[in-house]
Amino acid sequence: MKVIFIFAISFFLFISVSVYADEYKHHHEAEPKFSPEFIKFMNEMNVGMEKMMKDMHASGYTGDPDIDFLTMMIPHHEGAIEMARLVLIYGTDPLVRKIAEDIIATQRTEIEAMKQRVKILKAGHELEPEGFPAIGGTRGPTKQR
Repeated sequence: MKVIFIFAISFFLFISVSVYADEYKHHHEAEPKFSPEFIKFMNEMNVGMEKMMKDMHASGYTGDPDIDFLTMMIPHHEGAIEMARLVLIYGTDPLVRKIAEDIIATQRTEIEAMKQRVKILKAGHELEPEGFPAIGGTRGPTKQR
């Protein structure tokens, strides 16, 4: 009885792993209908996304939501720049290319602003909270610590 049970469990695990492997393969391999150029684009996008995710979590958490948010957003924006760069190489639509160019310009500015703000926050002194340059978008009232 014990042998049958072990065989049944082994068989179930074998089938489960096989099904999972087929599903993984199906979702992570390029479809044959894609051109070699698109496959190159797709592979470079995947490398960029993996790098971005790794970099976002590299510093770990500090316990300060503001610092943690900014240190994770910096690689997130760098990832957006990389994606935009790739669409400029491989994409053809003029409006998408314009959006990509705008993303590169604005994200670089925002990255520099975030890096400067992290330095101020890590130093532990607030120079002038309302005087920090706005980088666009809607900002709510600041909460004093």
